[in-house]
Amino acid sequence: MGEKRSVMFVCLGNICRSPMAEAVFNEVVMQRGLADKWYAESSGTGGWHVGCSPDHRTMSVLKINGIKYKHSAQKFNLEDLNKFDFVFGMDKSNVDCINRKKPSYNTKAKIFLLGSFDPEAKTSGKTDIEDPYYDTDLRGFEKCFQQCMRSCQAFLDEYN
Repeated sequence: MGEKRSVMFVCLGNICRSPMAEAVFNEVVMQRGLADKWYAESSGTGGWHVGCSPDHRTMSVLKINGIKYKHSAQKFNLEDLNKFDFVFGMDKSNVDCINRKKPSYNTKAKIFLLGSFDPEAKTSGKTDIEDPYYDTDLRGFEKCFQQCMRSCQAFLDEYN
């Protein structure tokens, strides 16, 4: 067995979108029988929530969709660009932040916008996975879940 390939999902605070993407990715990997081939983590570009659990609405949507998940928020750091094979920003702002931090020398990670893998983005043009943090209900979180599911499945279709 070869070394596991690795992915890092990055959003702003690591309590909504990126932990959702990590949980969804791990679920898809498990369903496809690929757990021995992939490793995933998530982080945030900001450190405000380091050590905190994901937002309760993220956890509710994961539970509704039958996904068990446990996570403590962490901050994205430069070492992640050499630790992971793929780094996914949840929106263009996250990708820009990652690219600004990227050193001038080559790093291991390929940096992508996760939503660019979403098949629906080809018709809608919406590649950002919008931050649902300020939503008052679960609709934004459910939309985030669906985008992450489509994007992670399509990514694995292409890169596995």
